[in-house]
Amino acid sequence: MLAGVAYAQQARPAGQARTRQAVPPAGTRQAVPPATPAATVPATAAGTIRTLRVEGSQRIEADTVLSYTKLRVGAPYTAATLDQALVDLAASDLFADYSISGVETGDIVLRIRENPIINRVILEGNKAIKSDKITKEIKLAPRQIFTRTAVRADVARIVELYRRQGRFAAIVEPKQVSLDQNRVDVVFEIAEGAKSKVRQINILGNEKFTDDQLRGEMATKQSRWFRLLSSNTTYDQDRLNYDQQKLRQFYLTEGYADFRVTSAVAELTPDKRDFIITYVVEEGARYKFGDVSVDSEIRDFDNTKLAASLPIKKGDWYNAKLVEDALDSLSQAAGLFGYAFTQVDPEYQRDKDTLTMGINFHIGQAQRTYVDRIEINGNTQTQDKVIRREIRLGEGDAFNTFQVKRSQDRVNSLGFFQDKFEIKQTPGSAPDRVVLEAPVEEKSTGELQLSAGFSSLERFIVQANVTQNNFRGKGQTLSFGVNYSTYSKSIQAGFTEPYLFDKNIAVGFDVFRQDFNQFNYIGSDRNTTFSQVSTGFQLRAGVPLTEYWQLAGRYKLSYDEVGLANSFLNSDGSCNPLLAGRYLCDSLGNRWTSSVGYSLIYNSLNSGLRPTAGTRFSFSQDFAGLGGDVKYIKTTAQAAKYYGLGSGFVFSLQGEGGYIRSLEKSRGPNIDKVRIIDRFYLGEPNFRGFDIRGVGPRILRIPYITNADGSQQLQTDRSQIQDDALGGRAYYLARAELEIPLGAGARELGLRPTVYVQAGSLFGITRPSLTTNYTVVTDAAGKPIINADGSPRVIGNPITDTAGNTYYTVVSSDATINGLTTTCPTGYSATVGATNCTGTSINTVQRNQPFSERFLGDSPKPRISVGFGVNWTSPFGPLRIDIAKALVKQKGDDDKLITFNVGTSF
Repeated sequence: MLAGVAYAQQARPAGQARTRQAVPPAGTRQAVPPATPAATVPATAAGTIRTLRVEGSQRIEADTVLSYTKLRVGAPYTAATLDQALVDLAASDLFADYSISGVETGDIVLRIRENPIINRVILEGNKAIKSDKITKEIKLAPRQIFTRTAVRADVARIVELYRRQGRFAAIVEPKQVSLDQNRVDVVFEIAEGAKSKVRQINILGNEKFTDDQLRGEMATKQSRWFRLLSSNTTYDQDRLNYDQQKLRQFYLTEGYADFRVTSAVAELTPDKRDFIITYVVEEGARYKFGDVSVDSEIRDFDNTKLAASLPIKKGDWYNAKLVEDALDSLSQAAGLFGYAFTQVDPEYQRDKDTLTMGINFHIGQAQRTYVDRIEINGNTQTQDKVIRREIRLGEGDAFNTFQVKRSQDRVNSLGFFQDKFEIKQTPGSAPDRVVLEAPVEEKSTGELQLSAGFSSLERFIVQANVTQNNFRGKGQTLSFGVNYSTYSKSIQAGFTEPYLFDKNIAVGFDVFRQDFNQFNYIGSDRNTTFSQVSTGFQLRAGVPLTEYWQLAGRYKLSYDEVGLANSFLNSDGSCNPLLAGRYLCDSLGNRWTSSVGYSLIYNSLNSGLRPTAGTRFSFSQDFAGLGGDVKYIKTTAQAAKYYGLGSGFVFSLQGEGGYIRSLEKSRGPNIDKVRIIDRFYLGEPNFRGFDIRGVGPRILRIPYITNADGSQQLQTDRSQIQDDALGGRAYYLARAELEIPLGAGARELGLRPTVYVQAGSLFGITRPSLTTNYTVVTDAAGKPIINADGSPRVIGNPITDTAGNTYYTVVSSDATINGLTTTCPTGYSATVGATNCTGTSINTVQRNQPFSERFLGDSPKPRISVGFGVNWTSPFGPLRIDIAKALVKQKGDDDKLITFNVGTSF
């Protein structure tokens, strides 16, 4: 039986003592019974108490029991006084049973049975709410006295917890298990039931807007199959009140100033599984703005100009949001003049005849304020000076709201603190003084990443990176990283001091070694081409020119070693153009690169991590040739503009481009003066919709295949074609992107979806010399045959060394020499290239597989892609998934539909 059942009193015949309830055997589970009714005393009972005693007490002394009543030996008693004694015993919550006997003789006996002691409190059937959460909310606990009142209260509390989760069908049944020594286990048997969904939202009284339009403004949504993962389909009383405010806000922004919700009723269906919510609304008439004026008591303000600058115009439909924006605009304008505590009050003049709403904004008298002091609290690791140097106001300065806002943006951009940092303004020591409070909540600024995995590109990968962005609490950045995979290895370390000697001068350095192997796929086989090993260091420095402009400089020295895989070399170690291509052979060699560069940067973004407003622009140039073996000028520019569209939407326009010009003499005909590793490359991840290095100049080496009838044709399967990206001397890339807001749950998970369109190109290198051309002839049957020397069906060119000697494969019955490579047409020599041939074997000429090389992609025409992406700040690091379609591409480009990137910045 539920503890919530009312406990009725029952009458017994006059003079009859209460009988004790039978105690069930120990260990038996039974429902918690209702409160035991007290016996009523016969109305005729009266007299003087001759004796008074207590029976049945175990833990409680008899005197203590009597102290709860007003009965005393020698005192008169009546039916009323004895009934009151029973009520007093019941109110003590100490007794499970109580009665009075001896009322006829005056020998009064109080018979009691004490409430048991709780041994354990057990919860059964709860899955949606964990036991520890319920235990914190209920009153019953081990070693406390068991009372039915407490059980009833705890049942109600547990039911309320489930209702807060939208489970209105939850049933809680209390049970007790009697134990020896007057102890009990209390068991709450819980049937949670399903969440009560919102089946239907009805709106009555709306004429100007449809039900669907109004439902779209609400946080609560109707339960439908496509909202399976949404939490807004469950009933929530607080959300019901919030939705009424949302309806009112919507109508007020549409001009309906008299709108009101007259009724909001939520009805639970009989099966307690669903709710039906009904709103009754009165829309009223639609108003337009009337006269808009500003009445200021501050002499510095020109009322006419202020009124003209407001986003409200006479004749426009009334919009409460514009009124709020006008209030903010006037408050900010006052703050710019140093008035921190300006009171702006809108005075409405509603005319129901003309349906106009005139507004006069009254700006009260205020004193110009100054910064009394700046208080920083909440920082335990970060030193005060790291925060103070980002605040654009000092103690004693005139107050300025623009500088306060700028200070908030700069502190947020540090990335040391939780989001939503805000500088608060409180009255200071005098009416013209203001205290700026900067309460910060620090977050972890150190990153330790240890990972191992497998990639289709890099095979086995091991990464270890340690970064501390607030080293020693001074805002310094210290980083160290090691990356190892089958085809790339790197180690780097860096340090940045943002304020050298507490001056606004940033300095830093990086040291690195990178070992990279360029490769591509031929079918499922990886084809390694050239390798690049770079070792060096870089020194960096930067100084601010103004609040938004910064000048940065750098010096870099590196030693680059470019080699070729052994499979592309002749036996003497020289590059074989037939195997590697002339463009790769022309790029081999070791050289020093010594360069100096600068960057001019403009940055007004409101956040360096996730900007929603502002502009960033940078112009950079690097000059190589201060010593070393390489001379060039590399110029790049980047720009980005962010617009907050409201409701969490963020639109951005981004663009970048670059050009590199060599200052060296020609390295030969058809050889570009800019080496292949110094050029720009374009593709994934910057240009989504295209593969890594998938845009721009490239050489495709297309092999010939032999058909079943003996004829040859070019391979058409792209996966079987060797594709080498050559890079370019010039590129451009532009992107328009819209970030779409999600619900609170998705935001907490760090999910940020975007849609975008991109356009760009990579171009501008000297057309390289192609390696070979094969002659196409036909046989007697007219079938095409590709060969180099005119011999029927002899496919491919002979392979030769640098001296022009042809390579042969030894054919012999002697297994020790069979298959050897030699330059002897007959027999073999001890060393390749020697002329002292011995033996009589007739050897086979070694020939290259015939192929056709094509130079493609060197075009400034734009490539265009559109796509959808999701950023996720996952526990494993930043992650981004993109689905992008290349709409416009040039011949030779490699497109890619789905890209997946981990550990990059977005």
